[in-house]
Amino acid sequence: MLDAVDAALMRALQGDGRATFQALADGVGLSRTAVRARVRQLVRSGAIRIVGVLHAGVVGMEVLGHVSFHVSGPVGSLLDALGEREAVTFAAQAAGRFPAVAQVRVADDAALSKELSELRSLPGVDGAEVFRANAVFKDAHSSVRELHDIELDALDWRLVRQLLKDGRASYADLARQVGLSQAAARSRVVRLLNSGVVHVTALVEPAAVGANERLGFGLRCRGDAEALGAALANMPGISFLASGFGRYDIIGVLTAPDRCQLVEALDSVRSTPGVGYAECWDHLSVRKERRGGERPLERVD
Repeated sequence: MLDAVDAALMRALQGDGRATFQALADGVGLSRTAVRARVRQLVRSGAIRIVGVLHAGVVGMEVLGHVSFHVSGPVGSLLDALGEREAVTFAAQAAGRFPAVAQVRVADDAALSKELSELRSLPGVDGAEVFRANAVFKDAHSSVRELHDIELDALDWRLVRQLLKDGRASYADLARQVGLSQAAARSRVVRLLNSGVVHVTALVEPAAVGANERLGFGLRCRGDAEALGAALANMPGISFLASGFGRYDIIGVLTAPDRCQLVEALDSVRSTPGVGYAECWDHLSVRKERRGGERPLERVD
């Protein structure tokens, strides 16, 4: 059973998955040895996976669109089709105004327009309404830090691949995997992290920590959507948040251990100054969810 210390460690590792055991120990007031044992148990139990997540812009997927589908007939066949599309990173059957929702990531607006045309032509789709993200404030499955323009060579990409598999791999292990000295591996990894190319974080398995309820929401705001997004980003329970334009000004995802706490979290969102209209949809069945470490890399070593 996870306790308050485990929860604090998970939050710290979500912020910096490569934080030293000593830094984590200082944050929770335990010994380094005790914290190392707790982190290893969290990983062994499947409660968290500590992996590198790429900045979407690195792999040409900088533009994000949220699509709400009007559907005639069964939704299952549409979800099957969505699951096969490379640009679709998330697809779910939903309860609410729209029976299916999806997220797509593409290189630019021209590619988004082309993808939407193809999505609208899928069997069973009667129409689709689109939210085009402008700023992503929080995303458990992709780095949202500022991306600096740097040149990546084959050794950098090998290190990225290793970090996607194991975000806490030691510099000695990384050096052996890619054929560098430990000092050279450390220098390159620090450069990759500081540039925003990759961010090491703890991906929390909702079922393992009892967060079994998930709800999507769309907001129309009064005033500045960017300011509202920044205010909401640190709210507990929000796993994804973006501002943009289209049907909504802001979209997000809430997770909670049970329905009661989910309702409380949604009420907290609704009561935030600047929120006008709020619409939500229940994720009845998630058909596809591409996690950070599972993003395909087309680069070759």
